[in-house]
Amino acid sequence: MTDSPAELPAKLAAALADRYRIERELGQGGMATVYLAEDLKHSRRVAIKVLRPELAAVIGADRFLREIKTIATLQHPHILGLIDSGEVNGTAYYVMPFVEGESLRDRLNREKQLPIADVVRLATEVAGALDYAHRHGVIHRDIKPENILLHDGSALVADFGIALAVSSAGGGSRMTETGMSLGTPHYMSPEQGMGEREITARSDVYALGCVTYEMLSGDPPFTGSTAQAIIAKVMTTEPVSLTSQRRSVPPAVEAAVLVALQKLPADRFASAAEFAAALANPGYRSATGPTAPGAARGRRMAGSHRLTVLAGALVVGALGALLGWRLARPRTAPAHRVAFSLALPDSARYLDTFGRSVAVAPDGQAVVYTGGSVGQQRLFLRRLNEPRPSPISGTEGGYMPFFSPDGEWLGFIANQRLMKVRLAGGTPTVVAQLLGNIVAGATWGSRDEIVLEDVSGLSRVKATGGPLEVFAPADSLHPLIEWPTFLPDGDAVLCAVSDNNGTTQIGLITIRDGRLTLFDGVFGSDPRFLAPGTVLWMSPEGVMLAAPFDVRRRRFAGKPVAALEAVVEDYRGAKVAIGPGIVVRVEGTSQRAQILRLDRRGVARVEMAGGVDYWSPRFSPDGRRIAFVTRYLGGDLWVAERGRSARQRLAIGGQALGPEWSRDGHRLVFGMIYTTSMATWDIYAANADGSGSAELILASPQTEFPAGWAANGEVVFWRSTKDRGDIYYRDARGEHVIVSTAADERSPVLSPDGHWLAYVSDESGRREVYVRRFPEGQQRWQVSSDGGIEPRWSKHGREIIYRDRGWFRAVPVEPGAELRVGGVDSLFAGNYALSGVRAQYDVSADGSEFLVVGVPAESRTLSVILNPFDHLPGVLAAADQP
Repeated sequence: MTDSPAELPAKLAAALADRYRIERELGQGGMATVYLAEDLKHSRRVAIKVLRPELAAVIGADRFLREIKTIATLQHPHILGLIDSGEVNGTAYYVMPFVEGESLRDRLNREKQLPIADVVRLATEVAGALDYAHRHGVIHRDIKPENILLHDGSALVADFGIALAVSSAGGGSRMTETGMSLGTPHYMSPEQGMGEREITARSDVYALGCVTYEMLSGDPPFTGSTAQAIIAKVMTTEPVSLTSQRRSVPPAVEAAVLVALQKLPADRFASAAEFAAALANPGYRSATGPTAPGAARGRRMAGSHRLTVLAGALVVGALGALLGWRLARPRTAPAHRVAFSLALPDSARYLDTFGRSVAVAPDGQAVVYTGGSVGQQRLFLRRLNEPRPSPISGTEGGYMPFFSPDGEWLGFIANQRLMKVRLAGGTPTVVAQLLGNIVAGATWGSRDEIVLEDVSGLSRVKATGGPLEVFAPADSLHPLIEWPTFLPDGDAVLCAVSDNNGTTQIGLITIRDGRLTLFDGVFGSDPRFLAPGTVLWMSPEGVMLAAPFDVRRRRFAGKPVAALEAVVEDYRGAKVAIGPGIVVRVEGTSQRAQILRLDRRGVARVEMAGGVDYWSPRFSPDGRRIAFVTRYLGGDLWVAERGRSARQRLAIGGQALGPEWSRDGHRLVFGMIYTTSMATWDIYAANADGSGSAELILASPQTEFPAGWAANGEVVFWRSTKDRGDIYYRDARGEHVIVSTAADERSPVLSPDGHWLAYVSDESGRREVYVRRFPEGQQRWQVSSDGGIEPRWSKHGREIIYRDRGWFRAVPVEPGAELRVGGVDSLFAGNYALSGVRAQYDVSADGSEFLVVGVPAESRTLSVILNPFDHLPGVLAAADQP
């Protein structure tokens, strides 16, 4: 009987005490737990990997140790060797050198995409290690970034042959008993995914091709929500072109990677050495030229190895070990599917803006997109039968384009207004004045109504103009209602509805009464209706799904299937436009948002790499730490040391929102939510070093988004929802209101000296930034000049930063008997996360640095697919078959 995981460390330390001193656990992998230890005999640090007891029980520790001896014979400068092995307390362990440094996964998490010279060098080093092992009869079977260590910048391949040892010891056929798998789905070759017994060196070549692809593009060639979905793509789809995602990738490098990723082993390089030679050869071209992957696909379609994701059974042994794949019927490509890139000159290049930045005309013959440069953007029209795009007059500052049902008009958002313009020519006209410039979706219905989203919920207005009418207000249970799209009758819209846990579900809202219907089990965002009866939407995993929809009964009529891959997302919005017989897709990599550090010119560096959903970053008063949360609608609260990998999650007992530092930097105040039948925000404080427990500061069902501390650390501000957004504060004397008008006030933030309050109000008809003296002042000074949101103080209270239409703007202020307000200085522009309620960015105390949430700027292009969904009827029908 083996020991439990909890008992093992102590017994392991005792059993190995004469040779190794266990220091601490380093981590846990799929097959083993890793400990840092000191080799007492040689006075060196080593890594001891202990086979998981349940795995050892299945395959036998002694059998595993017999097989692993083969690995000990491998001696290569880029292979992490085996020092020792043995059996202890019913399980096996093996010892390897401890490598100071990081893994390739760590570097990718930090940098996302690596310099091309580094990619070629690292891939070549790994290929050398693989080639050496293959010539000695050892196949790795689990090449992935986690198993590639970086020592002084050079690659060391770890766990060489461990998967082979498990398989050879009899574990491969019984892995389902352990809940583990041999191989990792993102890097698993098709033959591994199909459970073939004979795995050759070309399988490792495939895995190295996947790793090289990820180093270049930032993502593995195939991703998905489950292991089954990933391996289905591995076997049935082709990777997206590297050069379409990153123009600097040399054609020779792309050609080499695509050959390594061929589905059939016979179509790949015969050895890892051949792959390395191709990467190093600037003149390399595959045997069939640049279209080799397509040609290979044609050969496969004609052969006996036809694969399909539409029929057959996936028999899964643990995480992605697909040991059975039953082939049913051939997968045929659409008869007239055509794909090409749109030619866009530099003066009219595509601009990555918030939300839907591309629209397709109802007849599918024209595209409108946001282009130009950040801060000087406008809308461009590109007809498919014309060689160049044309600027649309009067659309300066425009984004979120959408067509009228007849295709004669174009709606868009610009300068806090809902606008429309006739495509045939003319002057744009104002449809409605908006409170802000943040609109997550707009749609034009057959009854000549326009529905759009803002922070209040869904509003409607006649396309001829008039006031906005909120017909589906956001509430405490559904704080976000976004991305409306009309159904053909013009009486209802599909939309995405988020709850207080951050879960987003597809719903339907009727225009007449605002009644909301949520579709059970349909999770995701940004729905689109495709006539005559298909709904497409983005799944939480970033795949565009499609399902049949009964328009008359207003309900889904079948199971969803994957409809479109490689769709870029940006804050819940899909960068794709869909029309009859056409898809226009933004080409590029989907990246999780990172915390970026900017200077006053807008030059960005990565402060914290992707991996989580960062929100509300805040500098500590001394600038040495950063507080942030990991979900927009409430998540974990973290404090990180700047310039170091150290970070700490505060154990607060709930989901945090919007942290703010106390003036002395010792505490954090934040909102916290508990999931109940009527979810409410309370305000708590906690020690920033993680000691103690969270302290309730204010319990109120009307509280929304705490604003921060006063100078003495005892005053908290918030925006109340009970009276349309008045601003309150609480001190030792009790609860008070400081800004109470008929307008909507929000985003209160106190100056560093505690005497001035900046906030946002729509009293003028649009949102502007104002300042009042705190606590007694009634006079207010307008700071912004042409709209503004999300104010923050900088330069130790002598400057206010705010945001306006993508720009970060600065205004000098001089406190005194009255507040002197200087002129507006436009600093830089960028497509970074915003909320319109509280700042999603921060400024250092001296005003020299900014923290924003976003992805590093990259060049994106537009690609067109004609007849993209010809296959959908058959796919949807197959999905509903029992």
